[in-house]
Amino acid sequence: MKKIGSIFKRILLFFDKWLITPITKGILSFSDFSKNNGKEFEKFINKKQTLIILSLIFAFMFFFMVDQNSNMLVNNQAEILYAQPVTAEYNAEAYVIEGLPTTADITLIGGKSQLYIARQYPNNGVSIDLTGLKPGSHKVSLKYQRNLSSIKYKIDPSTATIVIYEKVPETRELDYDILHRDHLDKKLVINSVDLSRNDVIIKGAEYKLQQVATVKALIDIDNISNIKEGNVTLSNIPLIAYDSKGIPVDVEIVPEVVDATLKIASPSKDVELEIIPIGEPALGKSIKEIKASIPKVTLYGDTKVLDKIDKLPVEIDVTELNTTKEYNINLKKPSGVREISSKTVNVTVELDDVVTKEITGIRITPINLAPGLAVQAASQENSTVTVIVKGSADVISQLDESTITATVDLKNYQEGIHDVKLEVSGTDVRLSYESKITKVRVRIYANK
Repeated sequence: MKKIGSIFKRILLFFDKWLITPITKGILSFSDFSKNNGKEFEKFINKKQTLIILSLIFAFMFFFMVDQNSNMLVNNQAEILYAQPVTAEYNAEAYVIEGLPTTADITLIGGKSQLYIARQYPNNGVSIDLTGLKPGSHKVSLKYQRNLSSIKYKIDPSTATIVIYEKVPETRELDYDILHRDHLDKKLVINSVDLSRNDVIIKGAEYKLQQVATVKALIDIDNISNIKEGNVTLSNIPLIAYDSKGIPVDVEIVPEVVDATLKIASPSKDVELEIIPIGEPALGKSIKEIKASIPKVTLYGDTKVLDKIDKLPVEIDVTELNTTKEYNINLKKPSGVREISSKTVNVTVELDDVVTKEITGIRITPINLAPGLAVQAASQENSTVTVIVKGSADVISQLDESTITATVDLKNYQEGIHDVKLEVSGTDVRLSYESKITKVRVRIYANK
């Protein structure tokens, strides 16, 4: 403010010395000249107020004339236009440009009024003319199209070092990725995806094309509304090129988008619950009955996964159980299953006093015998076994003896006579099974 006040003070002194005082003297001289030509005019012109007003009028006229030329020197200002887009003129079909700045800052310098006018004009941005340049490295200048010649400007950056490459085309196979797959209804699966084309053309510098490991269509589940079973078609799916690390590679892809048809299905399977008691009830007690609130559930998932599932195992801990008990069990989804019709099941275990029964003549079955070998019991006594069954009298009375199995695992056994561990089991999980002997003697020989 002090500098501005000082400038105006100097201007006023200049006008007073070289403009107001000379004009006043001139008027007085004119007044003397006109005394004899008009008393009324003389009377008017000789008034002090008239002299002052005329002096000020001439002073202001001269001031505005000078101000038009001196304002730029006295009141110059600067204004910065940030992040102005940079456009380049070149043959985009034949060349690829690297190192080209996308934006530049422009500093405009001029009077306040000129800057105001300049802001009203549309901004053409910054341009670089690359026409005529051949492949290689070049240092080029950035240019700004001025709207007013009275405005000065500076560009940051004012130059750029760019590299020009020949654009090379190459055909690549098209793949796809499913985005937000977890947003899909858990009862639904995508059985197949058919793209509108199998390959695309990628264009760019040769070294860039060598970096491309795959080109994928990004199918976003969130772009599908109200998904149901059947075929769904999506349009304008974007394509992205990736390197071997999954990082996008900046190349041109033709076409830029494709269409895709998704086959949505809801494969399911009903399976029975298999209640498996873990541990042993309290001494003298056995399981008389196991009741589940639901006998079966519906599983949803891929068909290949469901084909491998026949039952859904549900474990309950009956260790030291001595009275009837009801369990509330959270059902666990098997691996690969997306959804299950019921999340929980109530299981009631009813107990009874334990009784024992011996089942004789259970034939021993060898398993896992190596190819080219045969086996036989070393003696008649080693061909069958007696199994001790424990449980509720009601359950044992209904026992089907054919559901009891006795096996010897001959994996890794070779020719010769061996004492092998004996295992017995039964299908009724309410009963316990125990062999009277722990090992049997077998003879393994070559099967000629």
